[in-house]
Amino acid sequence: MADPPARLDRTVDLVVVRAREVLDPARTRRLVAALSPARLDVVLLAGNPDDPVLAACPRPTGPGRVQLRGPDGGWARELTADGPRALAVAARVPVLDAVLADASARGIGAGLVLVVLSRRGDRALLSEGTRRCVVVAAGDRHGPLPAGTARFPGPGAVAALLSEQLGRRCRRRVPALDPDPAWTLREPDPPPERRRVVETLTTVAAGGLASRGVAEEDRDPAIAPVLAAGVYRGRGAAQALRPLPRWADLRLDPAPGATVRTLDLRTGVLLREEGSPGPGTFRSLRVASPARPGVVALRAEAAAGRLRPGRVPAAAEHGSPRGGPPRRRWATTPSGAGSAVAVAVGQRVGRDRGVRTVERVGCYAVGGPAPRLRDALDRLSRAEAAGFDALLAESRRTWAARWDDVDLRVPDDPEAQRGLRFALFTLWGLAPVPPDAELAVGARGATGPGYRGHVFWDADVFVLPALVAVAPGAARAVVRYRIARLPAARRRARAAGHDGARFPWESAQDGEEVTPHRARLRGRTLRVRTGALEEHITADVAWAAAHYAAWVHQPAFLAGPARPLLLDTARYWRSRCTVDDAGAAHLDHVIGPDEYHEDVDDDAFTNGMARWNLRAAADLLERLDPGSPEPTAWRSLAGRLVDGLTPSGRHEQFAGYDARRPLLAREVAEPPVAADLLLGRARVGASQLIKQPDVLMLHHLVPGEAGPASLVPDVEHYAPRTAHGSSLSPGISAAVLARAGRTEEALALLHTGLALDLDDLTDTTAEGLHLAAAGASVQAVVQGFLGVRVERGTLVLDPRLPAAWPRLEARFRLLGAAVRIEVDPAGVVVRTDRPLRVRLGDRAAVRVVGAGHLGPAVSGRRA
Repeated sequence: MADPPARLDRTVDLVVVRAREVLDPARTRRLVAALSPARLDVVLLAGNPDDPVLAACPRPTGPGRVQLRGPDGGWARELTADGPRALAVAARVPVLDAVLADASARGIGAGLVLVVLSRRGDRALLSEGTRRCVVVAAGDRHGPLPAGTARFPGPGAVAALLSEQLGRRCRRRVPALDPDPAWTLREPDPPPERRRVVETLTTVAAGGLASRGVAEEDRDPAIAPVLAAGVYRGRGAAQALRPLPRWADLRLDPAPGATVRTLDLRTGVLLREEGSPGPGTFRSLRVASPARPGVVALRAEAAAGRLRPGRVPAAAEHGSPRGGPPRRRWATTPSGAGSAVAVAVGQRVGRDRGVRTVERVGCYAVGGPAPRLRDALDRLSRAEAAGFDALLAESRRTWAARWDDVDLRVPDDPEAQRGLRFALFTLWGLAPVPPDAELAVGARGATGPGYRGHVFWDADVFVLPALVAVAPGAARAVVRYRIARLPAARRRARAAGHDGARFPWESAQDGEEVTPHRARLRGRTLRVRTGALEEHITADVAWAAAHYAAWVHQPAFLAGPARPLLLDTARYWRSRCTVDDAGAAHLDHVIGPDEYHEDVDDDAFTNGMARWNLRAAADLLERLDPGSPEPTAWRSLAGRLVDGLTPSGRHEQFAGYDARRPLLAREVAEPPVAADLLLGRARVGASQLIKQPDVLMLHHLVPGEAGPASLVPDVEHYAPRTAHGSSLSPGISAAVLARAGRTEEALALLHTGLALDLDDLTDTTAEGLHLAAAGASVQAVVQGFLGVRVERGTLVLDPRLPAAWPRLEARFRLLGAAVRIEVDPAGVVVRTDRPLRVRLGDRAAVRVVGAGHLGPAVSGRRA
């Protein structure tokens, strides 16, 4: 149980109390009449639904809900403005567990529930599921009570406690959050060298607008607390995400001592509090509204003499527009190379018994080239009219619905469980986006300035396949970003003397190549060749469009908006290939995903993706234009492209790879390791060490091009040679190893991928979260351990779980349905909200309506 003092220095959101024994009828009526308008939910327990105390309850007049329940859980009603209505009751579910389940659906965790025990032996109501509730006991005639339970001498003291809760809400004190370790990321005040890492980890974001967990009083001009996806400044390779005006600025004197940041993954809020919570200490809670993208809100409190409102916006500020309220301020950024941003911020200041509160609501409007300030002001007006408490409740409900719809549950692995939820939370920061919008997903999203916000293949191959299962609209926006930049890709191809479209290795505002030619690393200037030679991204972009269309089952999207992506990329590969005297086709002078080896010929991944691109475009064009001669030429070229398959049944990564010096990763250092920094680029390039999956990446994306028979030989050869020198590597490696039956190794790599940012394994998290690592980790579970794929509108499953995971539940979106897959020793169960064709392994497909038990996993394979 939580440990409440005699006076609760926290704000709860739901009160459970026995009506007759704890409060008399008059107090009960006043309780309902007062707490409901203050947005505090109340559950009254009574022996029967006809209890006159309940009958005398007034109908609620506010947003707070009032429920009446029997202590044995046998009946339940809800009071509404139109009268009582019956609630469904689950058989044999303890009443408090039922209350908590109902509250959780609205984003109210157990730590925000106050349970008042009566003298009637209500201890029997408590269960393991209620252990995090705040529990108090009314009266002094209780026997032994659970540890942490505070005693209140009688109904008058309990009424005073509830009156105090009402006062806290009316005086706008900072809300609390449920400190459930399975859902929270708790970061104590970090040392200076870790401060920026913690700010990155505690980012709150929605719709691609991210507010890093920068301290409200930190006004260091060198940091950018607010960034938005796709909003750039500068030109060419110097394009970088534009820092946006601050909205959360506060003045604190003296500055806080040690503070703790707690990121609540379940409700999407960040709580920062100073030392041991108590009256007058500093607290702040901020939220980025997922229900109103662009809207941010903050409430802070501290002793009145310490806390003063900061300037809003804290940079590039202007006065209120003509006729605007004086407590609002606004700012706009110049358009420069990218979209401009307007922000409008309003605030209010209050006082509660020596504690000052500051409440701030802001709205960012992103558009190009000049967003309408009036739009930001209008949306701010609506948000202010709703109020901070309503915005918080709205956000909680939205997050609760998200987690009910999409989640990965591994109850026997708490470390992986929290890591996977952090990965999903990171991806949720990209959603929702408006219909028909485009989303430039940089390598670090908008969570930091890393890679200047440039867009790599991370967006198409690592983020999109996970995002389409989490938020299909955001995945569609990623494809739309590429479609809108086809003209630049066509110009790039023509400049190199080729047909079709060649996409840049690094993209920003307009789709031109922005990869720098030189980079500084540990005091040395290095030549950067990826922009010139890492061409597989052209096929990766086409693959992402096809994967999206297949996963959501929208062939019209592929035949319509995405059609030029597939066709023009295929035309590029046809003109880019060379054919030797023997008729074999080649792609020379490339860099594959393994960037330890530059300027190689016939990279297996690049050739395989080009081959897939040619065949996929041929399939599409044959349906759309049966008389076109291009499909025949494309198929012929695809069939002649060198695949690198050796007589041993595995692929040679590129021409001449097998002649390089044999070297295993563990002979250098325990992976993950940046082997090129440790040994030098020349020495690593002369060896068989690889940075990240190359051949194995082909097996992951287009297994049909690699061939299933080569999977195990390729894994056996390349897995020991992979240094995992990229954040992209562990998750995808885990997915491929799981498919090859090496589930224990796969699980170890998944843990590495999940820890990349949480433990800052690469010493680069200060620059932003690795979105590709988050996406790859989700893919490792869904496509790897569960073996999910889509074939012609059918969901195909082939679960292979590690021994440490006897149970796994995955919830995601697929083929227009909400899908839940449960795997345990009893077999595989699929639940869906609409009819769905499902196939388990090589068995015949079945039509699942509602729920279907597919039986045990495929014979001879671990499930």
